[in-house]
Amino acid sequence: MTINNDRADSGIGGGLCQFTNLLHWMVLHSELTTLEHHHHGELDLFPDVNRQIPFGSGTSIIYNYLDYRVRSDTDQAFQFLVSTTDQHLCGELRAERVPAVKFHIREKDSYFHEAGGNVYRHNRIVRLTRDKHTGLATSTQQVLENNALVTYDRELITTRIRSDPGRTAPATPVAKKAT
Repeated sequence: MTINNDRADSGIGGGLCQFTNLLHWMVLHSELTTLEHHHHGELDLFPDVNRQIPFGSGTSIIYNYLDYRVRSDTDQAFQFLVSTTDQHLCGELRAERVPAVKFHIREKDSYFHEAGGNVYRHNRIVRLTRDKHTGLATSTQQVLENNALVTYDRELITTRIRSDPGRTAPATPVAKKAT
């Protein structure tokens, strides 16, 4: 599957976001800094059956056009290890030292709403940082806000769809750099 002109399509390279989503998920749980991130949250392509990570927390790439880039602003090197099984894409992010903090990615303010005859999905992705020794939260940061057109049958939505009188279009998704 690919996304062309804001619509689901098929084509060469479709599915590469599975790989970059894994990389981004590991980066969000690390001290790495995201430099280039291209979010494809304008569309909600799949219902939540067996969803394991918050909707819209991924990234996409397009050869020679959109990249995913990160850097280490720490004094240590990191290494990505990626492998596959018959059914899964697996990843590990290694660092020279264990960090003093732990990161938790959460979905907030999640709901479906109807506007202009279409159904949209809204949520915010936040990153909570906790000190490993005290367990205390040291920061909370919004990573992304999504407002995506639902492209599957609305009967597959298992929660209430809010009506949004007077609204004709979704708010533009706002990508925030993860730091």
